[in-house]
Amino acid sequence: MGSRYRESGVDIDAANRAKKRIAALARETWGPEVLSEIGNFGGLFAMPGGMAKPVLVSSVDGVGTKLKVAFLAGRHDTIGEDLVNHCVNDILVQGAEPLFFLDYVASGVLEPAVVADVIKGLARGCRENGCALIGGETAEMPGFYETGEYDLAGCIVGVVDLPRLIDGRSIAPGDAIWAFPSSGLHTNGYSLARKIVFDEQKLSIDDEIPGTGATAGEALLAVHRSYLPEIRDLRSRAEVKGLAHITGGGLLENVPRVLPPGTAVEIDVSSWEVPPLFRYLKERGRVEWEEMYRVFNTGVGMVVIVGSESGEAMRSGKFRWKPFPIGTVVPGDRVVHLKNVPAR
Repeated sequence: MGSRYRESGVDIDAANRAKKRIAALARETWGPEVLSEIGNFGGLFAMPGGMAKPVLVSSVDGVGTKLKVAFLAGRHDTIGEDLVNHCVNDILVQGAEPLFFLDYVASGVLEPAVVADVIKGLARGCRENGCALIGGETAEMPGFYETGEYDLAGCIVGVVDLPRLIDGRSIAPGDAIWAFPSSGLHTNGYSLARKIVFDEQKLSIDDEIPGTGATAGEALLAVHRSYLPEIRDLRSRAEVKGLAHITGGGLLENVPRVLPPGTAVEIDVSSWEVPPLFRYLKERGRVEWEEMYRVFNTGVGMVVIVGSESGEAMRSGKFRWKPFPIGTVVPGDRVVHLKNVPAR
């Protein structure tokens, strides 16, 4: 029997096949707290116990034009992991542990294999961060997206006990600023990076980016790191006064978001080696250093503010990536002062 809806570009049967794959992947992330099934109108999740004053923390985000790189590479199994890790870091800044995640995938023509790869990445990210993928939406919108393209967004909900909330109020002049390294661009700055790499330098997705030892696809699709295990370990041994996830806006825009009135930060940019990918973008794109620190993370994925006495805790933690000191909290009006910025 014919289908006028299929003729208009929407294939309900293809969507149902994709949803069956999604359900199997999602169930791999579930614990006993999940009380619903994929396909219900809403996801049910039982609140964990053991907290005096549990506070829910939520965030919603996307991965921006990093998707364009995934389209060029024909690789879709890591972009979901990027999204989960990005969202986990956003609520981690306030001390929250992730509980559950919901996704939104929209395309012009739904391709079940592509959607399944996207969900594989989402499920892997959820498993590794200990949160449940409890639901989402798969939308087919013919005429709205270009052939072979899709959009991806997600919502995360986590919880923190109110006495353990990280709100930056105790930050004071003299506190130390440390950084955990990024794996690359993470999920920000891709519009400029793509313009430099593909439009101006005329590289293809499989060409090596000079100085990086990686192809454009490998370098630009490096998975956004989650810092949940690092911060969890650190908090067991020291007071974390503030955290800043270095996303869009870079160091200059994100660190001030966690500072209380009367404080500023002084960051010595000579305290870490800017990774080759960022140096390539700066040099080939003729980008001024101040703009680099505003657009890109330049090698810093998460900023940690601790007391000046916490150096040993930062150096001795069971971290996958070694943190490094980058500056100090100073009196001021919630701004970032950069020291030792290169002349060129």
